[in-house]
Amino acid sequence: MKIYNTLTDKLEEFIPHHENQITMYVCGPTVYNYVHVGNMRPVITFDMVYNYFKYLGYKITYASNFTDVNPKIIQAAEKLKMTERQVADKFIKAYLTDLKSYNCSVIEKRPRVIDHIEDIFEFITVLINKGYAYEVDGDVYFRVSKIKDYGLLSNQNLEELQVGSRIDIDPKKENPLDFALWRKTSKGESFKSPWGMGIPGWHTECVVMINKIFKEEIDIHGGGVDLKFPHHENEIAQSKALNNHNIARYWMHNGHININGEKMSKSLGNFILAKDFIKEHSANEIKLALFKTHYRLPLNFTDELFGEAKVLNEKIANSLKQANLQIAINNLSTNLVKKDEKLEEIMNNDFNTPNLISYLMELIKQLNSELRNKSAFTDTYDKINLITKILGLKYDLKTFTDSDKILYNSWLEAKEKKDYQLADKLREELMTLDIL
Repeated sequence: MKIYNTLTDKLEEFIPHHENQITMYVCGPTVYNYVHVGNMRPVITFDMVYNYFKYLGYKITYASNFTDVNPKIIQAAEKLKMTERQVADKFIKAYLTDLKSYNCSVIEKRPRVIDHIEDIFEFITVLINKGYAYEVDGDVYFRVSKIKDYGLLSNQNLEELQVGSRIDIDPKKENPLDFALWRKTSKGESFKSPWGMGIPGWHTECVVMINKIFKEEIDIHGGGVDLKFPHHENEIAQSKALNNHNIARYWMHNGHININGEKMSKSLGNFILAKDFIKEHSANEIKLALFKTHYRLPLNFTDELFGEAKVLNEKIANSLKQANLQIAINNLSTNLVKKDEKLEEIMNNDFNTPNLISYLMELIKQLNSELRNKSAFTDTYDKINLITKILGLKYDLKTFTDSDKILYNSWLEAKEKKDYQLADKLREELMTLDIL
């Protein structure tokens, strides 16, 4: 299969470090507030990637962190009159509730910065000893000039970055692009370090947690496109300095979510909280809306987009409901189709979910035809279930009891005998039980 590697700006054949095993890390939330729908795009995107690799038979180790030590958390603690730990715990719990509401997979590795403070001390100390970092008045900075190809991920050279990038002007730095590994602070939660009281820099936290969990260059590092610079660029710089590799062999970035053509963000005030949006649209509708656009492209939220997604979801749900009924009544075997060549041809081209949804709807049309013509349909049904599982779509199909089956067959018998009064009565019962 081929993946678009942001680091090289091209489609590349995907070859993991270890046969049949994949390691993947995706940057998680800074837990100072509820997440918005824009934050859910990488979650849903890489949940799909995870599901597809599982379908292919890989053993995948997937980690996504919680940034629970950060100046934003200190500010939130002051505003909410809580401790930083209370703030972090509150919004981690809220985030996990959101993931459950959106029917996302449970990620087995969820590192928290608070559990890696000592590891961060060790990491920074090594960088200082190797000459890649320096301490000034309790702050520790990384020497960007020591990294030969700094800017490779964001496709910018040092001169361009110095002129137009998001950097802090700080007279203590040797170079404006140098970034903080450790920040001195006396405000809010802080930790005693070899350089005084302070908190770790955001870019350092992720590198340390990745090193601790995986202990080698990982296969895939993912996140939103807004993280390419400076966050991911700075992760790579530190990893090159310490381990002489790019942290990950393949870098994947999903596009922004826009509202009325403008990027959704808390700073712009045009965001929709994930916990509120799920009350307006089902998880299936949201995922179908997202996957109709390729993950690397920006996506504009419109009423039309979600109207289309609702129609698609209803078509899928209705077809699966009718097929499930026939499977139960006729005691048919399912889950016999484990692989689908067309599915793989589509997804092996950088996870082409728009084409996968088109294929899904072709299968739905085929399933409806097979049901109407009373021809064999279970292979089509199985292929549909393979796709819905990869996309993270969930359909709660009824489990039929013996009495349900007897009632349904009684209705068919009444219709055949043209006892329409009884048939109508039985039909009402079947509809009440959500069988028809």
